[in-house]
Amino acid sequence: MVAADGRASPWLDVDAILADPEVRIVVCCGAGGVGKTTTAAALGLRAAEQHGRRTVVLTIDPARRLAQALGLTELDNTPRQVKGTNGAAGGELHAMMLDMKRTFDDVVLAHTDPKRAEEIFANPFYQAMSTTFAGTQEYMAMEKLGQLHARDEWDLIVVDTPPSRSALDFLDAPARLGRFLDGRMLRLLLAPARAGGRSVFNLVTASFGMFARVVQRVIGGQLLADLSGFVAALDSMFGGFRERAEQTYRILQAPETAFLVVAAPEPDAIREAGYFARRLAADRMPLQGLVLNRVHRVAAEALSAEDSLAAAAALDGPAADVLRIHAALAAQVARETAVAARFTEEYPGVPVVPVAAQPADVHDLDGLREIGASLSAGQLPRRGG
Repeated sequence: MVAADGRASPWLDVDAILADPEVRIVVCCGAGGVGKTTTAAALGLRAAEQHGRRTVVLTIDPARRLAQALGLTELDNTPRQVKGTNGAAGGELHAMMLDMKRTFDDVVLAHTDPKRAEEIFANPFYQAMSTTFAGTQEYMAMEKLGQLHARDEWDLIVVDTPPSRSALDFLDAPARLGRFLDGRMLRLLLAPARAGGRSVFNLVTASFGMFARVVQRVIGGQLLADLSGFVAALDSMFGGFRERAEQTYRILQAPETAFLVVAAPEPDAIREAGYFARRLAADRMPLQGLVLNRVHRVAAEALSAEDSLAAAAALDGPAADVLRIHAALAAQVARETAVAARFTEEYPGVPVVPVAAQPADVHDLDGLREIGASLSAGQLPRRGG
């Protein structure tokens, strides 16, 4: 891509990333509707077929597009092998979709005894938190990524994040969890279990009096009791939660991880791409480049839209129609170039790879292979305009 001042952005060598044995995690992030899920699937397929890597694609987005594109009837919390891939290079492709509650349940089972796990699962507060509470999905994404990494079963993990800015919310999970664990309210709720099991109401009333009555009026006595029981049951696990989240955070900052921002040449998507680039830099996450999806080009680049329309005005019939079509496409290419330049001018050192707009939605492995080839080529195929 070329900025307004004529400077070309560095080319993003996607194959070099996928082939590098030192790179074990690729995280795709970007706004909704830019082809991020398709890009993640295409990267995983290419890593397996062209570079012989045992790859798993993890999607945090609950949309079903990844399963459809990979020819799977469904995805769940367990990696499923994708059939129909070319294994000549020795690689394999697996795919899975994060199940927030299942992951939370697995964490509880792995870090508590069966009796304590049964108490936690029966607690109404846990049932709500593990399915609907804001932030739980992002934290469980950190847990699942950490689990996949720790198993050392995969050469490469490709993460397809949720759309828009929530894609990076999981980066905040360790800090949010730390604030929760260190908060005054949590210490207060943990106190009964640590003080011999006295009622939370007795303890709170003795210590804080009016504060306890206000809390009960606001959230209700039963909810406060459920919350106290939940916190007491999880008390022994909290340190492990935070430790694992922080470890995964450090992995995401390490050279073994490559972040790819995915965007389309549209104002909103490019604006979001800039946000991701700033956020990744602030958190010292390794941004490797921008994948610019759905880019158009014309075959006769020297023929401008204005000249094409002028020529069409002097002609009749099919020749004039062709020139008008070319003019419309040339105008679109000019708009896309100007929009993309907003990112490349602000981040001139970020490598970019353009991916050609496809004539139809990608819905199978062959379509993903075409996307992968376009990612690898680093240039748009010349098509008639």
